[in-house]
Amino acid sequence: MLTARFPQNNLKLIDGGIEFKGRISDCAAMNLNLRSPSRILFRIGRFKADSFEKLEKKIRAIDFALFLPENCTLNFSVTARKSRLYHSDAIAERCEAIILNQMESMAAFTADKASAQTVYIRADRDEFHISLDSTGDLLFKRGIKEKVTPAPLRENLAFAMLFRAGFSTTDILIDPMCGSGTFSLEAAMIKAGIPPGLFRSFAFESWPSFSPKAFAHLKKQAEENRVKLSEKQIFASDIDHQAVAVMQQNMANHDFCQTIDLCQKDFFSIDPAVICPGKKGVIMLNPPYGKRLEEKNGAKTLYREIEKKLLSDFKGWRLGLILPLKEALPNPLLKLRWKPVFHGGLNIFTGIGTI
Repeated sequence: MLTARFPQNNLKLIDGGIEFKGRISDCAAMNLNLRSPSRILFRIGRFKADSFEKLEKKIRAIDFALFLPENCTLNFSVTARKSRLYHSDAIAERCEAIILNQMESMAAFTADKASAQTVYIRADRDEFHISLDSTGDLLFKRGIKEKVTPAPLRENLAFAMLFRAGFSTTDILIDPMCGSGTFSLEAAMIKAGIPPGLFRSFAFESWPSFSPKAFAHLKKQAEENRVKLSEKQIFASDIDHQAVAVMQQNMANHDFCQTIDLCQKDFFSIDPAVICPGKKGVIMLNPPYGKRLEEKNGAKTLYREIEKKLLSDFKGWRLGLILPLKEALPNPLLKLRWKPVFHGGLNIFTGIGTI
């Protein structure tokens, strides 16, 4: 998405993300369309300051009234590294006082609804970056799920795994430990051509400089480009009837879910030759781990049985697998490419490969 919209020389890889230059309209489009980020920060200031006097002068020069509605709640996220100004609370207090004073002295825009806005202040070797959180709730929240099961998988991680597995709009997906349905719902949205942000709101929608008309046009175009799905191409199941009930509730009122076949079933009783005779596709597995499995021996036994099942019945399928340790498979016959991920307070590994 980024490389399609911007020249590659406008994209810069930085710690924890990607930096690019663009307009507010680009920021809105990225929030609407990007599936993998957690949030998008909109930088409004960059300067050097080695004293509070210089910091305050530079902050006063930024026109916050372009971005902050009068009735918003202000939050601050401050980090300082190798800078003369290192006390984060003191930095936040000085900046907040200046911003509030600036907004009180101007005819500030009032949003229809009171909103929370977060100002990010990053200081590194006395260089300050001032940014606004354009996103609000983290981007993995698609606005679809009404309920989740314990230890839910985040949608941006699910997308990353589907992407790495080469999942396309024509692929069959089997999601046999579906939980609340993250893999299946994400795959269905991809198949239907639905942007991940279509069903939710964003922090930038309260900005005075934001154009509701332009964003409404962007969303209308997305609606017009949606693909109607009728054929069952995603097969979701779970051994837990409560998980199935949760996913059924999450699927309700979304017509793109018509491509999902959902049932209660044990993974070990699934036969892909019956589900999709003569076809191979993608299988995504998120087995229980961490607190969901009390005994390590029980976990190892489960993972060993999963490996046997995959090698027996899913030859030639592309696999995405989540495990607490990439060594959890005792003598792995599955040759997967592993990546470490910090997810839900746990260090886990995602493995991708062909069975």
